[in-house]
Amino acid sequence: MIKELLENFNPIDHLELWLLGAAFIAMLVSMSTFPAIFNISEAKHLMDEPGERSIHSKKTPTLGGVGLYISLVVVITLIGGLLDTKILMLILGSLTILFFLGLKDDLLILSPRKKLFGQVLAAMVLIVFTDTRILGLSGLLGVTIMPYWISVGFTLFVYILIINAYNLIDGVDGLAGSLALIASGAFAFIAVKIKDITMATTAVATIGALIPFLRLNLSKNKKIFMGDTGSMLVGFLVAFYSVRFIGSTQSNPTSMFFNSAPVMVLSIVFFPLLDTFRIFIIRLFILKKSPFSADKNHLHHRFLELGFSHMQTTCYIVILNIILITFTYTIRYMDIHFQFALLIIVGVILYSSLFVYNWLVVNKWLPKFLRL
Repeated sequence: MIKELLENFNPIDHLELWLLGAAFIAMLVSMSTFPAIFNISEAKHLMDEPGERSIHSKKTPTLGGVGLYISLVVVITLIGGLLDTKILMLILGSLTILFFLGLKDDLLILSPRKKLFGQVLAAMVLIVFTDTRILGLSGLLGVTIMPYWISVGFTLFVYILIINAYNLIDGVDGLAGSLALIASGAFAFIAVKIKDITMATTAVATIGALIPFLRLNLSKNKKIFMGDTGSMLVGFLVAFYSVRFIGSTQSNPTSMFFNSAPVMVLSIVFFPLLDTFRIFIIRLFILKKSPFSADKNHLHHRFLELGFSHMQTTCYIVILNIILITFTYTIRYMDIHFQFALLIIVGVILYSSLFVYNWLVVNKWLPKFLRL
């Protein structure tokens, strides 16, 4: 009876229940895993020690990524057999590479070169063995269908860029996890629209895994960090959703997102990417040092310097991200170059709003304005 039920069951016929179940399983596993992670971290002293650059004063476990990984593994292995099994197994393989890479970095510190090699390997597993890649850019900047090797190279670049952008923006409580949550929610919505059940299931499972983590990450008592393990995992998943979405729309000219997919993806990952670009410019041309060296010039550091709390900083940036995604979705039927131009203009304005606020405060214009 069970065999016949599984053979005849089609997730798309019960989509809401299916996605809710995937999110619930991930959330349940995540909630059940974190107490054990706390106990092991305390017993084995696997804690983040407050240092010169640290914005925390207490020792904190850094193995939040372990809970995220286990949650996704359970969901993929339990219900993946009813979806695109090949791509899910390869996603699992890539996540495992990044999991052990990040775990070693969290516990023992790993060189940037070895981390980059692991990221390239994880991305190439999916690109080569599933041919999941960015085929074109909907005519953006004159790029339609790219030659195979250029497509592979560009897709690999996108993976590395997004993985490291989420890794670099993980600087205050809740920020990287919340941005990944919003991105996963956006891609889950898009995947349902284009009937990509495999991507929708993975995206809602990511949401389910992140919710219990964020509750702890934003708490004052039982706090935990996602560490490099978690930031690389969520960055990789967001990169996969981005690549799969653009690739699938470019192979289907009738898709509702055929003329907007690259711009939609850019709006979803805009703030991590722009912050990374800004930081690299500052480090290379102003500070004259390696772009990978640590400092406190990120957007979230500016919030903290102005007296914002971690929660306020995270909420402010996340709200701006939601506004930008919603705006881009509403203009998706316009010419793609016009979409792109509007995205850059609106995105930069939203990103710069904090610096404008800071300038008004420093120059005492804000108090004058409030007295009018």
